[in-house]
Amino acid sequence: MAVSKPKADSVLHNAAQHLIITQRFFPVVVSGKAAEGEMEKRLTDEDDELSEVEPDAVPTEVRDWLALTFTRSMNNVRRRGQEKPKFRSVAHAIRAGIMVDRIYRRLSSSSTLHIPPAVLQLLKGMDDWSFDVFALNSAADGHSLKYVGYELLQKYDLVTKYKINSSMLDSFLLQLEAGYSKYKNPYHNLVHGADVTQTVHNILSQSKLAHWLTDLEVFATIVAALIHDFEHTGTTNNFHIQTGSEFALLYNDKAVLENHHICASFRIMRSEESNILNHLSREEYREFRALVIEMVLATDMSFHFQQLKNMKNLLGMPENIDKQKALSLVLHCADISHPAKDWSLHHRWTNQLLEEFFKQGDREQELGLPISPLCDREKTLVAESQIGFIDFIVDPSFTVMTEMLEKILTPLQKAARSEEAISEEVFDKSDKSKYVLSTPWADCLAINKNKWKEQAAKDAEERKRKEAEEKSKVPNSNTNNNTTKAPVPADKATPVVNCSTDGKNDSNVRWVDQNFSISRIGTLILESSDDRRGKDRQMDEHVLSRVIRELHNSSSSSDDEGDTC
Repeated sequence: MAVSKPKADSVLHNAAQHLIITQRFFPVVVSGKAAEGEMEKRLTDEDDELSEVEPDAVPTEVRDWLALTFTRSMNNVRRRGQEKPKFRSVAHAIRAGIMVDRIYRRLSSSSTLHIPPAVLQLLKGMDDWSFDVFALNSAADGHSLKYVGYELLQKYDLVTKYKINSSMLDSFLLQLEAGYSKYKNPYHNLVHGADVTQTVHNILSQSKLAHWLTDLEVFATIVAALIHDFEHTGTTNNFHIQTGSEFALLYNDKAVLENHHICASFRIMRSEESNILNHLSREEYREFRALVIEMVLATDMSFHFQQLKNMKNLLGMPENIDKQKALSLVLHCADISHPAKDWSLHHRWTNQLLEEFFKQGDREQELGLPISPLCDREKTLVAESQIGFIDFIVDPSFTVMTEMLEKILTPLQKAARSEEAISEEVFDKSDKSKYVLSTPWADCLAINKNKWKEQAAKDAEERKRKEAEEKSKVPNSNTNNNTTKAPVPADKATPVVNCSTDGKNDSNVRWVDQNFSISRIGTLILESSDDRRGKDRQMDEHVLSRVIRELHNSSSSSDDEGDTC
């Protein structure tokens, strides 16, 4: 007696066939070269998004950081996206997803990896948007990346499908952790790698984007997330370029760190003891490698605005979204996602990132280089920097990603609904509903931005208070012990040296009594310098000493005129 196929599977199968037939017999017809030219024009538009930002919208330092980090200073050779004409059965993808959801592979059952009970308990929350990776790392004794990587490769059944040797996988993950720990970075470390990988998983699983992908594409996406900052030096690409580092020389100043992350990681995967790819066919390996390279290179922040512009253009076209570009945007968003997580996580990540920036600023100061934006531990406006980061980088990125996911997943949902309705003979051809995506990041972004605004207001008040205190410490030259003195004749006064870089005296020159303390003059000069710091007019100790000596030598002369530094 034949066993009937489950109704759910039948519906999914019919939905897949319906979608395949629709794509085969109703293709979008475009005219060869004309369409190609239009596509090229739209995708290569290099208008800088920052040019639309009003000058007063963000502090100068924050704007400089956005420009330095998220734009390119030179034209790079463009890479042509590889077309993927292959179309995987939607029914097969959805069934695989359902199977993965039903079969939760507990790591404790593995004979090759013992999982502490506390770690196992935390791993059950891997599907949560604001998963606490810090708690996991603490429970895992500093091995959060290893457990996250192993858990996800098991969860998507990739270990079985690609016959990954358990000892090779263990070696691969441990070497990744060692590489992430190489430079002891406060931010770009193995915890960040684990956090980004878990975030990518959340987007793939909770949006059901994984159903759109082949097993190999899911495998490449997880691995790309795991390795995306491998052996990060704790400094920016611009620092490597400015210092002429070995990495900058090796990669010709182009995506310096990203190229190294990829190269060093594939060296590990090629080694005999860590070759988790040894059962891939030659074709599978080439496809896997191409996708990983594309995704990790897209984490170069200088490509940020162009990446968003390209995706916006694709969203306005009738063609399907290219998988490489879609997955690249997912990884990029995951990489900058901490402002879109719960405040406790975001605030901790912010402190660690700024400490890494400050360490770079200290090194730049030691090397006599200009201190990069947000890298000066004495002057960085933390709250303002995060508001600018959310407004101009994170929020727009997640908005575009949300629109992209809705465009990709709406046809899949409609096909499944249509076939289910047909099977029940209640098919509605007028159904124009759109896939509704859960966006937990939206609420977090709004909450965190408001908290930073409150902090910025408090910081501004504190700066005003300190400025008032500093001014109150400087006595008026015409008063002494609250007793009014006669005005000092102009020929009996000594001008404080004007240290503006243009060499001209201006209204900032302060006049003091000739009997005024030389050390107080130094304080006034530094205050004047501080007032002018927005114009990059600062004074170092050497110049100050010279000024004091000149004032001391000329203090006995009543007809001294103002000098310039």
